[in-house]
Amino acid sequence: MKGLELKKNDFQRQFEALVDNELITIEFSEQERKTFLTKMVISEHLIKEGYQEKMIQLVLDFLKENNVKVVPTCKQVKSFMRKNKLKYKDMLPVGIAL
Repeated sequence: MKGLELKKNDFQRQFEALVDNELITIEFSEQERKTFLTKMVISEHLIKEGYQEKMIQLVLDFLKENNVKVVPTCKQVKSFMRKNKLKYKDMLPVGIAL
């Protein structure tokens, strides 16, 4: 598995990474120091190769470094955060549970 290079595309409001000329994206919406992760687009074979978790981890680590609270509204991110609760629980805004 190759390393991913994360790009934040503010114009299209999505995080992006390229793998073998295929784009993986996680769409976002920013509101008052909170980022809503709303939709993930990734092909099936890249999921099987483990890129879904790698991409989500990159995005969450990027947001964590920037002290941004995360509201995961897409099922892939919600599921990943649930599995890695200890690492990411402090990123959830008050009142948001997984």
